[in-house]
This record gives sequence, structure tokens and C-alpha cells, in this order.
Amino acid sequence: MSCFLLGILFLLIGYFVYGFIVERVFAPDDRPTPAVANPDGVDTMPLPLWKNNLIQLLNIAGVGPVIGVILGIKFGKVALLIIPLGCLFMGAVHDFAGGMMSIRSGGANLPVIVRKYLGKWYSAAFSWFMVALLLLVVAVFINIPANLIDKTFLPNLPFFWWAVVAIFAYYVAATLFPVDKIIGRVYPLFGALLIVGSAAICVALVSAAIKSPEILSECRDFAAFKAKFPLFPCLFVTIACGMISGFHATQSPIVARTMVSEREARKTFFGMMIAEGAIAMIWAAAALAIYNIDSANINLEGPVVLGNITSHFLGTWMGGVTIVAIIVLAVTSGDTALRSARLGISEMFKINQLSLSRRILTCIPLIAVVAALLWWSNRDSRSFANLWNYFAWGNQLLSATTLMAGSVWLLREGRRFSALVTLIPGMFMTAVVASFILWTPGTGSQPWGLVPGGLPLGLAVAIGAATSVAFAAYAIVRGKTKGKSGVCP
Repeated sequence: MSCFLLGILFLLIGYFVYGFIVERVFAPDDRPTPAVANPDGVDTMPLPLWKNNLIQLLNIAGVGPVIGVILGIKFGKVALLIIPLGCLFMGAVHDFAGGMMSIRSGGANLPVIVRKYLGKWYSAAFSWFMVALLLLVVAVFINIPANLIDKTFLPNLPFFWWAVVAIFAYYVAATLFPVDKIIGRVYPLFGALLIVGSAAICVALVSAAIKSPEILSECRDFAAFKAKFPLFPCLFVTIACGMISGFHATQSPIVARTMVSEREARKTFFGMMIAEGAIAMIWAAAALAIYNIDSANINLEGPVVLGNITSHFLGTWMGGVTIVAIIVLAVTSGDTALRSARLGISEMFKINQLSLSRRILTCIPLIAVVAALLWWSNRDSRSFANLWNYFAWGNQLLSATTLMAGSVWLLREGRRFSALVTLIPGMFMTAVVASFILWTPGTGSQPWGLVPGGLPLGLAVAIGAATSVAFAAYAIVRGKTKGKSGVCP
């Protein structure tokens, strides 16, 4: 239990100490934010700090810090060390950088930021990749809560597709209406559910661990899993949202458009990522406990293990409340993912979003693509696994890109040494992604990477390291070629 408690304490201290250092690096000041300077009444408008914090937390805390860590803890107790380290030195920095770059660019979405700092050639492919990833996120975050509703609350009724339709309809409404009309009103309730559910699991887990410390010990039955999936790069793709997630950089512009002061950035961007890291630690420890209590859980799917965790530690009633909180995590990331896709497409094609009719026209092709993904991913269990796997490594490609863009920004601002806070984690995540997509775990029939059959792990890691050095060199050159106020080609 010491690893778990020390990890939570590390995150708390890290917010005040390292968070202060990172705040000095990005230097938020008193210049007008987009919400103050250019409100449009739809996507850009002032909202209070507490509401922005809840929106940001619920936007970024999808099912990754729950389902992801349920799988990720199979790498062993080392995950309880890597989650807080990665969250503080990579994830929180990533979110702070993405949010600040958006604020300083008028609330721009990630494709505009990437074009500004990494150039036209990179952003041309990246913009479409990001929209595709967001649509994968929407499909994943419809599938998982619909399955949880179907299997947990209505196991004897064919309710899955009804749940899909209801969740999808909410997503469409949330992305079409102004940010304060639906998201700004329902998120406080959703936030309360999330806090209650996570706190309940934490209290029950600590209480059980005090009585039986062995439930948080290393599980010997993880050996087969660790032999098949090496720690690097697999852990850093499996545990995404609780440690670092490129998806967050697509969500931060939503709040960057509603903040009334740059000085709120540390609490909103850095702080909410630290909170998500704490959530991930809670569920990772709970998963470790349930695997030790009954090793049969190791071979079950994540949502099933989730249900077993809640029922074991909280019972039927409170366990049901906690499942609702997890459904909320997925839904409150899926709705803003669709919103981000709409905003990204509108920026790419310069489609004004002030009128409802234009927002509807922008959403129609997005809705069609998500519907096709839902149909395909639910043909069989393997199809959904493919969907999740491509989402997992694509998500981390976004994180590497955002960190490198942040490095270019800091270099152009003359903060050469300070740029290391983004450059080093950017290089690490580039190596992770490049290694992962070149190495296919298990057999060649598993489509996790891009090379049929996959490269040997050592060769894939070597190429990944070389790729990270090349990307860093490109970022450094970009950082030196334009002045502080220069306009990028």
C-alpha cells in the first residue's frame, strides 16, 4: 500500500513544486484571453474557474484512467511508480503547454497550433489524422458506456443499441449548442458523480488493504502477460490518459476559449491532469487488488473487471453509483471529442460556426463516419479491439506532436533551457510511438502496428530512438528560424 499512498502524495507535492516551476516557464500573464477579447456566444465565452476546472477534468478523464490502468497494472507494481512520474513530468506539462498555446493563439485548435509551430507539411497530414482520431474517440466512448449500461444495469435485455443511440444523440446535441447551454450545466452534476465514485473506491480500497496488505502486493500471475508485452513501449501506450494523453491537447482549446485569465492555467490545465493521475492511481491499485483476490479476473475484459471491482469493494448499490461515474467519464469525453472534431474541421475549411445551420452541416459527415465506425466495431469483439488499439497509439502520437510544438514555442520565446521541460518528454513519447507501431506484439495478425508481422523489439526501439532525435532536431531548427512574433509558413 505504500507505493499507492506515496504515489498520491508525490502527485500532490508535485503540483505545488513542479507546477510552480512549469508555470514560471510558460509565464501566464494579464493579457486578455479569447473569452474576454473575442466572445462569440457559442464556443468562446467567459465561464467561472470552478466550472472550467470541472469541464477540463471531465473532458480529459475518459475511460483511459480506468480501463487503461486495469490492463496496465498487469505490468506489475512498477505501474504505480510510472503513473505519478509520467503524470507530473509528461502529462501535466503536456496539458499546460497545449492549453497555453491555444490561449495565445486566440483559442485555436491543435491543427492550427501545429501548423504555426511545426510547419505546413507536418500539419497537412496531422490535421486529418487528428480528426480521424477524434472520431475514433467518439466511437470508443459510445461503445464502452453503452456496454457498461447494457451489462451492468440491463443484463437480461438487448439494450446495447438503444444505449448507443441515446448517447450518440446527446453527443450531437452537446456539440451543436453553445458551450454554456448543455456542457456548462450538466458537468457540475457529472463532476459530483465522478468525485463520489472515485473517493468511495479509494476509501474502500485503503480499508481493505489495512486488513489484508497482501492484496496490494505483486501478483505472480502477471508473469505471462509481462513476458508477452515488454514494459517499453507497451506500458506507455496502454496507460494513456492517467499518465499522458495527446487527446487532452484536443480538449484544452475548449476551456482555453472560456477562461477569463491566463493565471487560471496552472489550476485548470496542470492541476486537472494531476487530479486525473490520482484517479488513475486509485483504479490501478483497485485492479491490482482484485487480481490478487481472484486471479481469474486477469483473463477478463476491462469493463467486466471494472464491474467486479465495484461490486467487491462497494457492494451492489454503491458499486452501481461508481459504474455510473465511469459512464460519466466516457460520456463527458466523447461529447467534447465530437465538438473538437467540429471545431477542427471548421478551422481547416474556414467554416463560420456562429449559425446553427452551419454547425449542423459541419457535423453531418462526422456523424456519418462515427455511425460507420460503430457498425464496424460491433461486428465482433476483435473489431472493437482493433479500434481501441489504433486509438491507443494514435493518441500518443498526438502527445509527442503537442510537446514538440511546445518546444518550438518556448525556443522562439527565447527560453532555451526551459524548452527542455517539453523537449525531453516529447522525445520520450516519440520513441514510444515509433517503437510501438514498428513492433507488433504477439502474432502478426494483431494490427497494433504498421509493419506486417512487426520488427524485432530491439530494432524497433533503436529506430524509435533515432526518430525521436530527428524530431527533436527538427523542433530545435524550427525554434531558431523564426523570431518571437514571426508568422510561420
